[in-house]
Amino acid sequence: MSKHTLQVRARYVRYAAHKTRKHPRFNSIAPALALLFIAVIWGSTFVLMADAIAEYPMYAFLALRFGIAALVLAMIRPDIFKKMTAENVRLGLLASIFLALGYILQTASLLPADMGGTTPARSAFLTGVYVILVPIFQSLLRKKFPDWGVRIGVVLAIGGLWALSGLNIASGGFYDWVLGDTLVLLAAVSYTAHMLILGFTTQRHSTTTLAVIQLGVIAIVSAFGSILTGETAGLPQGQTVWFAIIITSIFGSSLAFVVQTWAQKILAPARVALILVLEPVFGGIFGWSAAGAVPIRELIGAILLIGGMLSAELIAARKAESKGEEFEPALEGIPVLTKKSEDTDNTR
Repeated sequence: MSKHTLQVRARYVRYAAHKTRKHPRFNSIAPALALLFIAVIWGSTFVLMADAIAEYPMYAFLALRFGIAALVLAMIRPDIFKKMTAENVRLGLLASIFLALGYILQTASLLPADMGGTTPARSAFLTGVYVILVPIFQSLLRKKFPDWGVRIGVVLAIGGLWALSGLNIASGGFYDWVLGDTLVLLAAVSYTAHMLILGFTTQRHSTTTLAVIQLGVIAIVSAFGSILTGETAGLPQGQTVWFAIIITSIFGSSLAFVVQTWAQKILAPARVALILVLEPVFGGIFGWSAAGAVPIRELIGAILLIGGMLSAELIAARKAESKGEEFEPALEGIPVLTKKSEDTDNTR
């Protein structure tokens, strides 16, 4: 290697270090783009899952999806087995119950329309309701009244749900609400419970170990669901199903968790939340594109719901950030406010 090449490289290293030190944004572009990519992947999964379970049994699909995700994450982070403590297993199993229920309900909401399923776009937006529910219940658990950002978020979310539901006050009924919409709202409640449980993560817990436990439990629960419901699955034959499994398991779960863990060490919690809240936006875009139509009332409801999510989550994240509180990545969705910061304070 020539002396000139070494000098050029040395200058670049010094320049990069200077930019990173003087301008933090120089070092945050890569993680921000990586998180944006993950939000796009998550948004695309609604259409992918709807297409996949139209051809392949639902529980078998979930078992394959999360079984592969658990194996891949375990291969990426083999040190998790050293941290398979009783505390990690207990918290992981408890969180898994609600996460498995959430994924089953959400996936069931995407069944074909003749089975009561809703559209991928509606499923994406209604799933996002958990973003508003989490800070509400976290405030209640801390015996505090939700702050004004969360209250505004609730008002906007109610308006969004009204628009999406097709509620007609004059006739006293819903003209556009289906079983799948109810299932995905129940899934949002289940995701909220899951997030609240993860909020009890402390310094004694391993985030990655908890993630692998949850992925593995969902795969096992789904496999039992497949057996109990009498699904005759076998290995998938079509490209549609395998493509959905690969995207949702490797990119949507394993890689997504690794990216979140890395990005949250660099980016502020509010910025992470802002990017990941875009998941339902991309879900709506992909869903409407697949349907070839954008219902006006659905668009209005989506805008109101997204506004509610931004109001509730961004303000909550900024307040927690200013207090030095810590967040942990969830398997999918916004970061979770945990008790780790309290443990840190207690050890000082």
